Amino acid sequence: MADKVQGMPVIDFGPFLEGAEVEQRAVADQMRQASREWGFFYLAHCGMPADRLAQTFATSKDFFALPTEEKQAVAWQNAESNRGYVGIRRERLDPSRPGDLKEAFNLAPDQSEPGAHKNLWPAAPPHFKAVMNGFLDECIHTADRVLEAFALALDQPVDFFVDAHNRHHHTLRLLHYPPLPEGFQPHDGESRAGAHTDYGSITLLFQDEVGGLEVRTRAGEWIRATPIPGTVVVNTGDLMHRWTNHVFCSTPHRVNVAPEHCHRDRYSIAFFCHPNKDAKITCIDSCTTAENPPIYDSITAGQHLHEKLTDTYGA
Repeated sequence: MADKVQGMPVIDFGPFLEGAEVEQRAVADQMRQASREWGFFYLAHCGMPADRLAQTFATSKDFFALPTEEKQAVAWQNAESNRGYVGIRRERLDPSRPGDLKEAFNLAPDQSEPGAHKNLWPAAPPHFKAVMNGFLDECIHTADRVLEAFALALDQPVDFFVDAHNRHHHTLRLLHYPPLPEGFQPHDGESRAGAHTDYGSITLLFQDEVGGLEVRTRAGEWIRATPIPGTVVVNTGDLMHRWTNHVFCSTPHRVNVAPEHCHRDRYSIAFFCHPNKDAKITCIDSCTTAENPPIYDSITAGQHLHEKLTDTYGA
């Protein structure tokens, strides 16, 4: 059963993971409605082990507590690799605004392809690589189950999306929003993360207890996506928006400087699920009719991602 928090649906994923076909269909239908109307929903009982999630958050905090020079030793270099440490104000998710008041670390599943980019592993904390690789495996498993539900929701073979993501060209992003100084006044609309849509197919977002994520409704109102323990926030990105001919929507969101939390650290972890770079994103047949022809030309997932990252970093 789908519940709601400030309008955003909360969907119990347990019946999809463990139930019969009729229960799976019911969950998929809820996800279709949420993705069409919101582009965002909370997913409860997604199967992510709580101890694994807690360990990953703790390790992320240990990394961001390192001296700046140690973090800069593994600094992000270019859009092609999209790996490494991103310093405060280095990124502008809204290119019309100043740099975001956050720092991040990007990593990805290891690739065996010739010339594949490698992760930039920091020297500390010593368990960082093992923890992150383990968490990546859990995220891939969870994302594949969500993609199976999306395929069912769109009357496609259950492995339709999973097959298009089977080379695991995903990105895991650790995020830290440092406390802001006493008397801080934002300049020119700066915020912790500017308004943007995500670039890939779906995103899994794990939040700590500190709020700040805001989602724009279809009416143009910004509402808070208040953290709910035991849930992951799922949203559909730009490529799913194109793939489904706007049946599933890519929704603008941001991280604002909430007055009650501006002097607290905020941590979150985002798993950006991205199709294989050579996957052709072409309108799905069940998402178009004679009255609703395809809106977009085909594009490869890799081309789309490179264009977006270049805009974001100005490089």
